[in-house]
Amino acid sequence: MRLLIVTGMSGAGKSTVLHSLEDAGWFCADNLPVPLLGTFLTLLREGGSHDRVAVGIDVRSGELPEHIGTALTAARAEGIRCEVLFLDASDESLIKRYKETRRTHPLAGQGRIEDGIRLERARMDTLRTEADYCIDTSNFLVRDLVAETDRLFTENAADAFFVTVLSFGFKYGIPRDADLVFDVRFLPNPYYVEGLRSLTGRDGEIVSFLNGYPETGQFLAKLRDLIRFLIPYYRKEGKRRLVIAMGCTGGRHRSVMCAEALMESLKHDASLRCHIDHRDLMLDPSLKR
Repeated sequence: MRLLIVTGMSGAGKSTVLHSLEDAGWFCADNLPVPLLGTFLTLLREGGSHDRVAVGIDVRSGELPEHIGTALTAARAEGIRCEVLFLDASDESLIKRYKETRRTHPLAGQGRIEDGIRLERARMDTLRTEADYCIDTSNFLVRDLVAETDRLFTENAADAFFVTVLSFGFKYGIPRDADLVFDVRFLPNPYYVEGLRSLTGRDGEIVSFLNGYPETGQFLAKLRDLIRFLIPYYRKEGKRRLVIAMGCTGGRHRSVMCAEALMESLKHDASLRCHIDHRDLMLDPSLKR
C-alpha cells in the first residue's frame, strides 16, 4: 500500500489535490483525526481493495502536526510506503482566497484571518520541513495544481481522462451533466420509414439507412475532428471528464447511431477511457433491443 498524507496551510489547495487524486483512482479521505489513522489503514488493508490511499490532515484534526510522525512510523513498520505532501502559499494569496470565498480561517476564531494564518504557520513549520514534497500554490490556477499533482502522483496521467458518449431524446430533456450537446435531428428520421420504426440505432438496417445520406458521413467526420481538437485543450484546463451528448427526437435511432459511430472512433485511443450510454433507448417498450 502507498499512503500519501496531504497537508499544509488551510486554503493552499488540499481539497483540489484530493479531488485530483480521487479522479486518478486513489482512495481519499479528508480531515481524518490522526489517532484514527492506524485503524483506518488496518481496515483498508484487510479489505485488500486499495493500494493507493491519500489522507487529508490539517489543523482541523485537533492533533498537533508532530503526532503525524508517530502515526507514519507505525505505518512504515507495517510495510506501508508513506509520503507527505505539504501545500503552502504566501500569506497574501491565502488572505485573498479567504476573502474571495468568505470563509473563516480555522484558527482565527473571532479574530483576523492574518492571526489564524500566523498561528497555523507556527504549528505546521516542523511538518513542512520534514515533508517529502512541498508545493507553493501562490501563483497556481486550479488547473496548474491538478497538472502538478498528476506529474508527481499519477503514473500514467494521460489515462485519467474519461469520455462518456451519451445518446438521448430531446422530448425527455437534455442531460444535465452534458458538456457538449449535438442535435442530430437534421438527419432523415427512420421512425417514419416502414419497417424501421421498431429498430434502434444499433441495428444494421438503421445504420445503412442513415449512411445512405452523405450528410451523415460529413457530420460524423467533422464531429470526430472537433472532439480530437477539443480534448487536449480540456486537459490543459485541468478537466478530467467529458460528457458528449447526441440528441434526436426520441433518443432511439439517429442519436444512438451517431453516438455509436463516435464511440467507435474514440475507443481506440489509448489515452482515453471511454464509455457509452443510451439514456432513452428503451423508454418505448415496443422497441426491440
